[in-house]
Amino acid sequence: MENELLYEMQNAFPMTQRPFEAVAQKLGTSEEEALTLVQKLKDEKIIRQTSAIFDTKRLGYKSSLVAFKVDENKVDMAAEIINQHPGVSHNYLRNHDYNIWFTMAVAPDSKLGLEKTIEILKEQTGAEDAIILPTLKMFKISVKMDTTGKRAKKEKVKKAAHKEIELTPEYIAVIKELQKDITVTKEPFKEAIERLGMSYERFFEIANILKDAGVMRRFATILNHRKAGFGANAMSVWVVPEDRGEAIGRQMAEFSAVSHCYLRPSYPNWPYNLFAMIHGKSQEECDTLIEEMAKESGLAEYGKLYSTKEFKKQRLVYFDDAFKVWEEACD
Repeated sequence: MENELLYEMQNAFPMTQRPFEAVAQKLGTSEEEALTLVQKLKDEKIIRQTSAIFDTKRLGYKSSLVAFKVDENKVDMAAEIINQHPGVSHNYLRNHDYNIWFTMAVAPDSKLGLEKTIEILKEQTGAEDAIILPTLKMFKISVKMDTTGKRAKKEKVKKAAHKEIELTPEYIAVIKELQKDITVTKEPFKEAIERLGMSYERFFEIANILKDAGVMRRFATILNHRKAGFGANAMSVWVVPEDRGEAIGRQMAEFSAVSHCYLRPSYPNWPYNLFAMIHGKSQEECDTLIEEMAKESGLAEYGKLYSTKEFKKQRLVYFDDAFKVWEEACD
């Protein structure tokens, strides 16, 4: 039942007063047993967090994937400096000359902006070079580890149409609560609605409005991949002709093991413009899948960047004063 529960909670966590009761019913067990198992998985660090997953861009933040080329003797120092920025959610050492890869976001009211912030970090770390790789086209973002072994090799990627909404102070207050990791209790949202002075009905109504608008991608569980048995992740990078970018991007996104798939800009020192992140139980499994993707797409020029060290991995905390504090410290 453990694997089924993990898969179910990654897919979508129920937005109800007693969500673990709903999860238990789906799995044919009791609420108490579900709570006990989830707490065990959290204690074992297999479950990293259960919270809302937001669309950074729809919240007004500017973001990009960034690669730094750093002297191997200065890597740990550089990573520590990069990690201090509150807009860095993921930071990895990868097996390439451009060895530090991180995701960077700046707040809607940032005075420095994205490129200036990256420039400051480049100076602070002593990086020899930097590549800024914003998303030009997103084909998929869906981190769901197949803990059951029953998932098909390919899946259709749904493209949802979203309506525009205004982020009112009430909505932002709810976002601040939804982004927090829930406690493993019968009513995990109780503290949030009490802090907000809001009814369950209104809280879940706003959550669904945010989801329908695409501001909240989903409310779900994120696993610690390695502890969940997925010991390898490869950032596969591809040189794709401009006129085939969208077609091949959609094709690669259909592979279930691909969690992220984007078109990004290319440069003279970085020819790759299509990125597909792959998770597998081993490097061999990832390699096999990448070879299959190459054969299917007909692409001959590609690379595989494996993460060799995780410096940081956490969800961004939106509407946090830490962004302003970091920028003020740079004045």
